[in-house]
Amino acid sequence: MRIVAKIGTSTLTNGTSCLAPPLLVDFARQTSELLDAGHQVLLVTSGAIALGREKLGFPQLPKDIPAKQMLAAIGQSRLMAVYDQIFGLYGRTVAQILLTRRDLERRRSYLNARNALIALVEQKVVPIVNENDTVATEEIRVGDNDNLSALVANLVDADLLILVTDQAGLYTADPRKESDAQLVSEVSTGEIPEELWHAAGGSDSRLGTGGMVTKLQAADLARRSGAACIIASGKEHDILLRLANGEKVGTYFTPVASSMESRKRYILSARRAPGVLKVDDGAVRALRRGASLLPIGMTEVSGTFGRGDTVRVCDPTGTEIARGIANYDSSDLVRIVRCPSDAIEAILGYHFGDEVIHHNNMVLL
Repeated sequence: MRIVAKIGTSTLTNGTSCLAPPLLVDFARQTSELLDAGHQVLLVTSGAIALGREKLGFPQLPKDIPAKQMLAAIGQSRLMAVYDQIFGLYGRTVAQILLTRRDLERRRSYLNARNALIALVEQKVVPIVNENDTVATEEIRVGDNDNLSALVANLVDADLLILVTDQAGLYTADPRKESDAQLVSEVSTGEIPEELWHAAGGSDSRLGTGGMVTKLQAADLARRSGAACIIASGKEHDILLRLANGEKVGTYFTPVASSMESRKRYILSARRAPGVLKVDDGAVRALRRGASLLPIGMTEVSGTFGRGDTVRVCDPTGTEIARGIANYDSSDLVRIVRCPSDAIEAILGYHFGDEVIHHNNMVLL
């Protein structure tokens, strides 16, 4: 089984301002045992910024991107040195992988990252994945490592995504504020119920950038790409081993799609696609029957994108219903909105096909 485990800052620091090495030693031990059992394991880790802040003596800095980039640059090398040393206790080799949103939205770099990660796990090397905060600005940031872990699970065809957190799982309300909050043991519906999104709330952590909302987003992406997802507490004894062995701990999200081909995984990874195509109700019905998107079904084009970019398709209310690779750039599509396909060449002077998005290059949501 191929497993992606995400460990957040609040878990790595045990809720304090400093790294908690005993916890990392325990995760390294569990990971080593999983490798011995024949599993492949990738770790998505936070902590670089927290370690950078610790190294500088916890300075008061502005909460802007350059300050975070500086702290990440200081902390990332320290974080990897800690992982290298601790995994070395068990005779394991680790590898640093730093990613940004752009790496996963460009087809060539997406495939390069995929090939590198799969080559590493096949050699029983443990990839330590983090966002490349030193170079990532707002427009190319994933923004949190929960969603990054889901993108990595999607990237490598993972069977299981484990989101290790400081809570026992997903609750019907915030258990820190509501005494009658109940743990949700399983989410098996096609759509995550709206009340669970409301209950998830935000992040109260000073150290982390996520929260239960980002974990729900990650779980939703993972299950749509064919992976099971579990949210569970890092304080549980042998949590990685127990979950890999099928024990019911935390909140389990069942996959809602079978494993899909690489192209559709790539399309699904572009959560912040640059363009939006709004379509009419007739096009919505046609797409759900498996048809391609034709220009006559479009009502509006927004954003700037090129031919071959991934775009979002929204219904008349603005709800995203699909994502796909555009056959034409945004300036061309503006000119052929509501036009029949046989008029494309007359309007543009060239023709890349009758479809705005071919159904083979589309993922329905």
